[in-house]
Amino acid sequence: MLKNRVLPTVIVALVGAIVGSFLMMLYASTHFSGVAGPNNTPPAVSAEALTGVSDQDRIVTAVKRTKASVVAIQVNGSQYIQLDPMSQMMYGRQGVERRGRSSGSGFVFDKQGDIVTNAHVVTAPQGGSIQKITVVFSNGDKVPAHVVAASLGADVAVVRVDNYAKLPPALDLADSDRLQQGQWAIAIGEPYELQQSVSVGVVSAFNREEQAQTESGQVYDFKNLLQTSAPINPGNSGGPLVDFDGRVIGINQLVNAQAQGIGFAIPSNTVKKIALDLISNPGIHQGTNTAYVGVLLGAINSGFRNQTGYAGSGGVGVGNVLGGSPADQAGLQGGDVILSADGKPFNDPKALEDYIKSKKIGDTIRLQVWSQGSKRLVAVKLGELPAGVQYQPGQNGAGGQNGQPPQDGQDQTQP
Repeated sequence: MLKNRVLPTVIVALVGAIVGSFLMMLYASTHFSGVAGPNNTPPAVSAEALTGVSDQDRIVTAVKRTKASVVAIQVNGSQYIQLDPMSQMMYGRQGVERRGRSSGSGFVFDKQGDIVTNAHVVTAPQGGSIQKITVVFSNGDKVPAHVVAASLGADVAVVRVDNYAKLPPALDLADSDRLQQGQWAIAIGEPYELQQSVSVGVVSAFNREEQAQTESGQVYDFKNLLQTSAPINPGNSGGPLVDFDGRVIGINQLVNAQAQGIGFAIPSNTVKKIALDLISNPGIHQGTNTAYVGVLLGAINSGFRNQTGYAGSGGVGVGNVLGGSPADQAGLQGGDVILSADGKPFNDPKALEDYIKSKKIGDTIRLQVWSQGSKRLVAVKLGELPAGVQYQPGQNGAGGQNGQPPQDGQDQTQP
């Protein structure tokens, strides 16, 4: 009886083993074929696609994607030169007009023929004039252009070529807030009128501040610049600084003449915001095209609390107020505390500054303010940050206010 029961069980087990072995062989043939064994070619794996492309290949690809949309900008203009007294006597005139040609770079910004570049490339110095602007494309076409708008303080301008049928595609702009120190940076432009030149470096640092003096003697303070080791030379100005994917991370602007490997670019997020504003507001703007309130902001600390009597939690301290600024007109004073803007609470001066700069000139923001022991709501109509604004904490004459600035070496910022 026992044998009759065991035999069927053994048969079932044997059949199961055979079927299982067959299925395992079938699975192996479909999932591991070519992995090992003679005359077998190893399969392509995803890791090859990720690591098999060299940095050089990616740089070459980025340049190929980008260079057709990078242009040279030739500017014919004149400048009035004041003669010294001796020359005035000799020539019988006070000055002389000098004509010449300068050049820079730019890139296609949109489908309607707008080219972004530096303002100093396409605007005339004081007493001078621009007679002709020509955009030279990578295919050799020379197309007349005109200035749509320029922000002298931000050093960004938009020029336009009208009805150019062969306009290359607009370049994509990357999010410059997501850049990392040490990542590759590729500068493309026309240094010394050498067409389609490429230089390579890295993103060296962020939030640099530099001064530049125009030919007319006007000094502009440029803030929040990218520092790069990619060589930037005369003629590179206005050209794009791009990443591995050919996306614009900034526009080349300045080079430090006293040091090699130190160049500066305007971050792409700043460029995009200003360029769009300029297209909507044509003309030459003397300011920075950046919204501002006109106060010196600082973090709340013990020194500020001791001087003002503020015992609350949170908020951003107000140091000096710039005389005649939107903040001054709205009644803000040094020693006030901004608790919120448009209902959003703020504790960090930089965050509040960034919020203000994200707004448009002419917008109205509503600030909840603590002032001398009481709270009030203040409406401030944003103005345009003037170029080269300089006001320091503790100088009441700068702001015309009797409030005291933040103390104890706290961080301060000027929106």
